[in-house]
This record gives sequence, C-alpha cells and structure tokens, in this order.
Amino acid sequence: MLEALEEQRRQRDISELDFEERLALLVERQWLWHENRGLATRLKNAQLKIAGASLEDINYRHPRGLKRAHIDQLRASAWVREHRNCIITGPTGIGKSHLACALGHQACRDGLRTRYFYAPKLFRALEAAQADGSLVNLIKTLARLDLFIIDDLGLAVAKPRLYRHLLEIIDDRIGRGATLLTSQYPVGQWHDTIGDATVADALLDRLVHNAYRIELDGKSLRDPKSAPAD
Repeated sequence: MLEALEEQRRQRDISELDFEERLALLVERQWLWHENRGLATRLKNAQLKIAGASLEDINYRHPRGLKRAHIDQLRASAWVREHRNCIITGPTGIGKSHLACALGHQACRDGLRTRYFYAPKLFRALEAAQADGSLVNLIKTLARLDLFIIDDLGLAVAKPRLYRHLLEIIDDRIGRGATLLTSQYPVGQWHDTIGDATVADALLDRLVHNAYRIELDGKSLRDPKSAPAD
C-alpha cells in the first residue's frame, strides 16, 4: 500500500480524485498483491509437472475424444469444493498430464491447496517415509489437500503395501478433498495393475463412484502426423 501511495503522489491528476476513491485504489492494490502472493505460493507448493498448463490452452481440435463440455464441468473447481474426484485415462502422449496440470493450475487460481505427484515418485516417497518414520505425517499432509493429483497410476509396479498406504490416504480424504488420477489403463484393468483384489476393490469404491470420467483415445499429440489440418 505504501508503494501504491508513493505512485499516487507522483501522478499529476491524482488530486482530481476524492479521498474515498484514492483509498479504494490503495485497498485494491493491497488485495491484488495479497492474491498474487497467495497464488505464487500455492503454485510453488503444488509442484505441477507442467507449470504453464492452463485450461485456456487446451487443444480441442485433436481427435482424442475430449469435449469442451468435459472441461466446462470442471472449470470453476466446484468439483474440488464438493470433494468429488476426476479420472483421466488414455494412451501415452494423449495429453493426460497436461489436462491434470491445467486443472491443478485452475484450482490454485481458485485458492485451493493442490499437490501433484508422478505416481512412481509418490510410491517412492511413501516407501522413504515408512523407512524414516515420517509416514504418518506424510499421510496426514496429503489428506489435508484440497486437490491431490496422482499422474500415471499403474505406470510402474508398486509393492502391495504401498497401495495399502495409498488406500489409507484416499480413505482419509473422503469428504475432505478431491483426487485427480491419470492412468494409461482403463479403470476396468486397475485390478490387474494393483494386484491385490481387496485393495483394488476398496480403492475403486472410494474413487470411482463420484468421479468425473474423461476417457481419451487416439494418436499421441507429439506425433506430427496426428495434428489436424488447418
């Protein structure tokens, strides 16, 4: 506010505004500064894989089964506040990670605490936390997030006990936060991916029943031959 006041003093025509108008400008400047600082902090803590991903830049022209209506349902982050989930499936290179990060970026813009994890790194973090005795604290931290993003679930083989830790996290998040998962595997194949049928049933029960589902298909976006003609 002091910086804004000094700027006002250097403006020749500022005297044309009355006291209330000048005060309103100072308050607006302070509010914008606070909001921008909060957004920067949330984005830093989110650790999004694609920091610059945004909903405005999503490619709807590529033939992969993504409809604008799918994203419009999720755009305002109401689904996060309602503690619903989102599952994005599709082959490699179809844009799952970009969509997940764009939704995570939007959640940060909407004031929501978000954290992104590449699934293999999440399992390594859980294993390390179990080894050094910090597992309980890590699970509590993840349970408190407004939006928890797990990217590429099933990409790497994980020990059954790590999936049990993941189940504990998801169970603690019921009614408290939203979870977004991406996977190369359709939901129907998650039992084979997880390995433990009991844990798989429990995870699916907690994740799928209230989830938005985006099922993508087609050629990789990184394949120049798959780009639509102008």
